[in-house]
Amino acid sequence: MSKLTSFHTGGAAALLVQPNSVAAVQDILYACQAEHLRYCVVGNGSNLLVSDAGFSGVVLRIGPAMATMEDLGDGRIRCAAGASLTALCNFACRLGLSGLEFAFGIPGTAGGAAYMNAGAYGGEMKNVLTACAHVASDGNLGTFTGEALALSYRRSVYTDSDRIITGLELQLQPGDPREIRAAMDENMRKRSEKQPLEFPSAGSTFKRPQGYFAGALIEQSGLKGVTVGGAQVSEKHAGFVINTGDATTSDILALIKLIQQTVWDKFGVHLEPEVKFIGD
Repeated sequence: MSKLTSFHTGGAAALLVQPNSVAAVQDILYACQAEHLRYCVVGNGSNLLVSDAGFSGVVLRIGPAMATMEDLGDGRIRCAAGASLTALCNFACRLGLSGLEFAFGIPGTAGGAAYMNAGAYGGEMKNVLTACAHVASDGNLGTFTGEALALSYRRSVYTDSDRIITGLELQLQPGDPREIRAAMDENMRKRSEKQPLEFPSAGSTFKRPQGYFAGALIEQSGLKGVTVGGAQVSEKHAGFVINTGDATTSDILALIKLIQQTVWDKFGVHLEPEVKFIGD
């Protein structure tokens, strides 16, 4: 799984399946039920930590094989859940549709962004997402729209749910493609300037605690640059735990726990990880 996660850590999966259609997702779920197999769902693996022991079940990857995008007219776009956010932003820009500029450079899939209501630079999926299609664990199809999506800070109706997002619909606004491109490029410049993009990571390691900024608390706790094995609190941005080259998932988890305990002892603030852990 180290090949399929942005942290570049994690052991082997018993089976990796990459469906190319909603029907294929259903078939995989039916097979898992029939054989009593555990399964987990991943996208680009950009917000994921996989155990060093791997996952003794089926990893169902919603990725490039399910990445179609369609212009529905009137500012509406439909895309499959495996489309990368960067590709989706570029598609919207070519259509002269504004609203997704904040997401340019986020290294996840559209489905992953909907799952966690991804956001940056004052924008979030909540502002543009109007509907999600999904497959439930029993193979039944469904859709959530509007308020039923329950979008809040880094959460949606799908968070901690067994439903698998297969498609999204977005409502964007007309804009000048040149201005949209300029805004996307500026956001990418900010990312490159402030974030340790040259190292494997899962982006911001912790959710923003109410009233605080995680990176500032970590830096003020004297943890910038601290390492556990090959894992390090980035010297460029303390809100990022990075893999300096030979980190294991165990190193990263140990560093996360060290950060949490240190910040709690100093400020009485609990830092909740933004990354999701799977495995044995």
